[in-house]
This record gives sequence, structure tokens and C-alpha cells, in this order.
Amino acid sequence: MAWFWLILGGMFEVGFTTSLRFVDGFRNLPWTLAFLVSVGISMALLELASRSIPMGTAYAVWGGIGAVGTVLVGIFFFGEAAGALRIALIFGIVACIAGLKLIH
Repeated sequence: MAWFWLILGGMFEVGFTTSLRFVDGFRNLPWTLAFLVSVGISMALLELASRSIPMGTAYAVWGGIGAVGTVLVGIFFFGEAAGALRIALIFGIVACIAGLKLIH
């Protein structure tokens, strides 16, 4: 279950980074609340997962999921660049996350 919680926490990290785009200096209350709730859930799930998964591994996987997910949200929803090198680097992050899972 720890890996499930960690992956879910990484997805909530994508939620809070995406929310940051809209908080407008924390003046936009609905997006600010979405940010705060997402941060809280994400951190709580990271803590829960790190009870069974070494913290360094858990943090790297959590951060990697958040980074890759945020880049993909940017590409698919906000028209950010999706060049070949950028996609290759994203696959590199995914490969490293998979490697950490395999050696744990």
C-alpha cells in the first residue's frame, strides 16, 4: 500500500503545482484553497508512504511524479513546448523513478 499512497501523493503534487498557476498571489480564494488542500494531502501521503519506503527513495519518486505530471499538464493543457529533447528528458525521469522502485 505504501507505493500506492506515494503515487497518489505525487498526483496531488501535480494538483498543487497546477493550482499555483491560478492563485494570483493567493488572492484567488478557490484556487488558493485547492492549492492548500492539495499540498496537505500530498505531504500527508508522502509521510504515510515514507513509514515503509526509505525517505530518500520516497521523496525522489514523489518529486519525480510531481515534476513529470506538471510538465505533462503544461504540455497538454497550457500549450507548453513538447520538443523531442524535452520528451526524452521526461522519459529519463520516469526511468529513474522506475529504477528506484526496482531496487527497493
